[in-house]
Order: sequence, then C-alpha cells, then structure tokens
Amino acid sequence: MSAPFAFDSRIPSRLIHTPTCAPPVRSSDGNAQIRLGYFANVTHALPVLGVANGQYQSALGSTKLQTQIFNAGPAAVEALLAGSIDAAYVGPNPAITAFQKSGAIRIISGATSGGAQFVVKPGITESDLKGKNFATPQLGNTQDVALRYWLKQKGLSAPSAGGGDVNITPTENAQTLDLFKSGKIDGAWVPEPWASRLVYEGGGKVLVDEASLWPKGQFVTTQLIVSTTFLNKYPDTVNKLLAGELATLKTINGQPVQSRDAVNTALKELTGKALTPEVLARSWQNLTVTLDPIASSLIADQQHAEAVGLAKPTNLQGIYDLSILNNLLTAAGKPTVSNGGLGVTTSPSASTS
Repeated sequence: MSAPFAFDSRIPSRLIHTPTCAPPVRSSDGNAQIRLGYFANVTHALPVLGVANGQYQSALGSTKLQTQIFNAGPAAVEALLAGSIDAAYVGPNPAITAFQKSGAIRIISGATSGGAQFVVKPGITESDLKGKNFATPQLGNTQDVALRYWLKQKGLSAPSAGGGDVNITPTENAQTLDLFKSGKIDGAWVPEPWASRLVYEGGGKVLVDEASLWPKGQFVTTQLIVSTTFLNKYPDTVNKLLAGELATLKTINGQPVQSRDAVNTALKELTGKALTPEVLARSWQNLTVTLDPIASSLIADQQHAEAVGLAKPTNLQGIYDLSILNNLLTAAGKPTVSNGGLGVTTSPSASTS
C-alpha cells in the first residue's frame, strides 16, 4: 500500500515551499520537558532535521526538548526503560523488545521505510558466505535480526553465541566502516548512510538491498516510540511532538533537496563530519520518509527475531497507539495510517488545536 503523507526520496519534487512556524503553545498537561532519543543516521532524517531547524521545539512551545544520540535501538530502548528518556526513534525489533516489558512503550508514528543494505567485499557471493565475518549495529537491533534471518533462509547458522557457519559481531557503525576498509570484516548489514559509505569509501558491493525482500519494497526502518507512562500522563506533549514531526515532513515534501542538505549539515554537527555528496545522494535515494509505521512488516520482524532465537513469541496487541497522529493527519486533510489491528483499545485524549 502507499504510505500516507510520505516523501519518497527517489521521486524529485519541484515544489519549493517555505514553511511557517506557529507561535509557541504550552502543553495543556503542564509538562515542562520531553527527552527524545534518535540516531545520527539518514534513516532518522525527521528528528535530525526537525531538531536542527527548530520545528520540533517550535511545536512543543514552552515544553523544553532535550535530545540524546544513540548508535542503535537496543541502547535507546534501555535508556527509555530506565527512565532516562521519554521517547525515541528506533527500529521495529527494539520496539518489540521494549513492549515485551509489560507494555512499557507504544509506537505512535512511523518515520522511515527502507535504507538498509548488506554490503560485502567485491569478490563475495551468496555461495561463499560460510566462514565469513560480518557486522551489524547491535545485537538484536533491526539489521542484526535481518542478517541472521536472511542467512538462516540460505541454510547458514549465525548464533549470537558464535560457533555457527557465519560469524556476526555487533559493532558500532563508525567502527564497522574502519574494520571493513582494513579488511578485518567481510561486510555488514547496516542502515544509511553507512551502507553507502561502505560502498563508496570501503569499495564494497551490495549483496542484498533489504527492500528487495519486502512486498513493494516497503518495510519499517524507523518509528517513534514513547513510554506508555509518559503518553498517558502527558498526551498533549506527545501531540505537540507529533505536530513537530508533521511540520518537518511537510518541509521535506516541499523542499527535498534543501532538506537533504540540511540533514547533512545537522549530521556534521552531530558527528563532526559531513557526508560526501555521492554518499548523501545515494543514501537519500534509498529511503522513504513516511509517518506510516507499516504495521505488516513489524509483525514479520517479530517472526524473524523468533526464528533466529532473539525473541520469544509475543502478543503484539496494543503495541500501537496511532490515535493522536491520526487526529493530526485528519485535521491536516491527510490519509490516516493503519495499526494493522494491533492498536490499543483506549487512548489518552489530546488537543489537536
């Protein structure tokens, strides 16, 4: 299905729009701050841009936005469960892991589809993967599950404890690039921009574009989760956060090239280094910024994690609460998004004014 209110970076837009910002409005729930986690990755374009250009803070009004950068979803989830942050952009598998903790989180929005690839040395093919060493961002993160499941489908074992046909070492993305360039690993399943950096800076080739494994190439890469306790206590703050996300997507839709470049500028501020023009262009083409959480792919991700021994069977009923987002979309005249039948039965009320 097509993603409602989505920016497909592979389709150029000639519409140039200068967004206007609403005046600050205090959340009626009286909350003073919200602590948000995300990654310095192109697949997190919405928070990277929306935080940098002030659209998130503008929507939040007098509620202070505090941010924290993570390398991968499991670390962000750990911080959320510990009460160090209130909301985070993560992949599907870490979101499921957090939900297993007595329904500790709710998925309240999508953010990105696509933008993940398995990049290997030029001479490697599907027929000679046995004995090779690969990397993923973190054990149990979305790309880690994807690689292990794909290998299992090829008849190759890659247990987390080691000793299988293929060795997978969860590694921070920046270190993965260095290890690949030095020849110490044979490849990695990573999100953008790291996949493109492995290709352009490491001389690698794409063995698997994850989009090729999903119906119509659509699968959730990044989504926004929030602590259930925070959502129930501060629904108006969550409403303002989602309004900032919506405003940022409008900017991306209206100014795709400028937004892409602004994301790169923000990444330089976060990491100390901007992406090269070719890496930026390739990364941006490989993903779709969308508020649709693509619920069908979440269900499949859970099944994949179970198949490779990284998750226990879990009833996902109630993992989504898209009520606030859908109210905002309706008010904006946009199509609503689906929870795939996995929504909560009751939702906190929030003002959309």
